[in-house]
Amino acid sequence: QVQLVESGGGLVQAGGSLRLSCAASGRRLSSYVMAWFRQAPGKEREFVAGIRWSSATTYYADSVKGRFTISRDNANNTVDLQMNSLKPEDTAVYYCSARLGRSIETSLFEYNSWGQGTQVTVSS
Repeated sequence: QVQLVESGGGLVQAGGSLRLSCAASGRRLSSYVMAWFRQAPGKEREFVAGIRWSSATTYYADSVKGRFTISRDNANNTVDLQMNSLKPEDTAVYYCSARLGRSIETSLFEYNSWGQGTQVTVSS
């Protein structure tokens, strides 16, 4: 299993930017798909963006496409989420996750490794 630790959350005004980082430890990260999910108060956890480690292929939820960018750093074993043009509706706890496989799944039940989460708050 992969161990994941997120960092980089905080408070930002609408229109601003934040960068989240997820440090991954474990072997064979090239066999994994990494993803970011988020959960707002009273709502279900939802898929935000995913990346296949081996090929850097990415996939985004429609709600963040064009504003968020997911990337991975092979040298440091990190997965970052650059968030631009933030909106109040982006406010949530953001979770890094991992699954062994090749396909970028959007269901949280497909992922079996999770970080502790980091809070992102966007003020209007």
